[in-house]
Amino acid sequence: MRKTTYAMRYIAGQPAERILPPGSFSGIGQALPAGEPLPGHDVLRVLVWNIFKQQRAEWLSVLQTFGKDAHLVLLQEAQTTPELVSFATKNYLAADQVPAFVLPQHPSGVMTLAAAHPVYCCPLREREPILRLAKSALVTVYPLPDSRMLMVVNVHAVNFSLGVDVYSKQLGPIGDQLAHHNGPVIMAGDFNAWSRPRKNALYRFAREMALREVRFTDDQRRRAFGRPLDFVFYRGLAVHEASVLVTRASDHNPLLVEFSPGKPEKK
Repeated sequence: MRKTTYAMRYIAGQPAERILPPGSFSGIGQALPAGEPLPGHDVLRVLVWNIFKQQRAEWLSVLQTFGKDAHLVLLQEAQTTPELVSFATKNYLAADQVPAFVLPQHPSGVMTLAAAHPVYCCPLREREPILRLAKSALVTVYPLPDSRMLMVVNVHAVNFSLGVDVYSKQLGPIGDQLAHHNGPVIMAGDFNAWSRPRKNALYRFAREMALREVRFTDDQRRRAFGRPLDFVFYRGLAVHEASVLVTRASDHNPLLVEFSPGKPEKK
């Protein structure tokens, strides 16, 4: 029997809330009152990081240093430990996590921390065909100061599979979400694009969705078989600055990207 896919929402002073996938796309931008937009009229700061289940020292220090000034933090392999939940609720208005699989104490999966309440939330899961462990993705939508709606897709792609069928299958529901959204988009995370077929499938998907790739001048991203694993894609925005933060606090280096929300790049 397939397990129910859901997200857990953490907000300071409130009990954790279970969020089920929406029944249709009609609720995008209309599920909840818009509320306060993401701050940052000039710069939208986004941190993307596979946090390695907080297994290494200094992970909290890295988040406190680089995450506290970010408007959005997209984490992969985030365990809902008391320390992480405390950081999230003290520094952000909302944190949504999709439990991909349950470890002895705390579930692990993608988690999106935001300086605004989401108006739409769609959790997604895909099971690894070999290890039978699930990988998760999370689609959230936030109002921007210019009244557009920003769709944020936090992805941890399946890792161990023969061929790219399951890899492409995981991207399918994400594509459905993107196709029904007219506003700006940020899609980022650990895509496990360690082979040429995987990278080709990812780039083909990005082209189909009219997404551009963020380029890093000093590219210190984590690699496997010579290929980077972590990516940031976008549309309807302009990249102001992009950097990779070198740290030993995880087996991945965090990506920090600053977007200019009101100045989309011309194709």
